[in-house]
Amino acid sequence: MAERTKLWIAASMKRLMAKKPLDQIRVTELCREAEIGRPAFYYHFKDKYDLVAWMFYHNAYQTDVISVDSAARALSQMKNDMVFYKRAYEDSSQNALWKYMVDYFVKRYTELAKEKLSVDTLDTQLSYSIRFYCMGAVGMTREWVMDDNITSAQTVVTMMFQSMPESLRNIYFP
Repeated sequence: MAERTKLWIAASMKRLMAKKPLDQIRVTELCREAEIGRPAFYYHFKDKYDLVAWMFYHNAYQTDVISVDSAARALSQMKNDMVFYKRAYEDSSQNALWKYMVDYFVKRYTELAKEKLSVDTLDTQLSYSIRFYCMGAVGMTREWVMDDNITSAQTVVTMMFQSMPESLRNIYFP
């Protein structure tokens, strides 16, 4: 039941974001759109930025971050929800989506590296390389969503993987 309610609220947020930027949407307005009370919203999310992050995470958890096909499907889905992602990327608040995305991918790639290397911690250089790569990939994804109506998702993901530092490629694609 909670998942269904979250999806309902998320759909309402997408409808509102189709009309105006995230920073102009108020929780009261979102609750009215979703036909729920404020307590119901705050039961599920701490604020509208938490909701937008949840919307991203909900889709991202289904992506295999080292599979070109899986990552390309995720990017294609972003293009299908272009208005939502453009509005989310336009937001430059302290809780901007790109920050959640970087943190999410750093965590995913870090855990994957630890698993593949059979270690509990990564050395400083490897951790830096993961963060560097994730920041670049999220930045390039933002640029692609905001400005590129030509390059396919498959091509973008392939270019990202080819741009990955060799030290990471050796871990993820031995």
